[in-house]
Amino acid sequence: MRNLIGCLSAMMMLLAVVSCVNSKHAKNYNDMVDGNTSSFIKQGLENSETGIKASKLAQTASKNTRVINFAQMVVTDNDGISDDLQKFAIADKITGGDSVSATHLATITDLNNYSGVKFDKAYLTTMITGHQDAIKLFTAAKADNNEDIKKFANKTLPILQAHLDSATAIAASLK
Repeated sequence: MRNLIGCLSAMMMLLAVVSCVNSKHAKNYNDMVDGNTSSFIKQGLENSETGIKASKLAQTASKNTRVINFAQMVVTDNDGISDDLQKFAIADKITGGDSVSATHLATITDLNNYSGVKFDKAYLTTMITGHQDAIKLFTAAKADNNEDIKKFANKTLPILQAHLDSATAIAASLK
């Protein structure tokens, strides 16, 4: 019995030593993606979702055909952008970012306070500001360490610029 206890004690000690020496640690998959990539994906998803929610509201609240068509374009394009960002998030084990922040939600909620041309102006101002921010985000992502993120940013920037140009032109035409 003594030998058995001694043997088990020796095995426990050996296991403890091997565990401490072993260089393999549990992987934290979020560490596999640098902070810039993770932040880009999260912010991109949130910005895209905000644009979709605001534009869906514009599709029902606006009476201006140009605004409604612009809103439809934003929803369609942002759905694709969100899908691509979601694929990056899943592949890189990144969670969060696919919801709208309290600040963005308040902006969308405030749009409900307007109607007619006032709504259109408020919506387009939101889109202009949001797309300016998105362009800054995607421009910075062109320098990301992840080649796929760089390609995605380069592919998406012209779409964001087209949205910004359209929103600015429509806003300028409103009286």
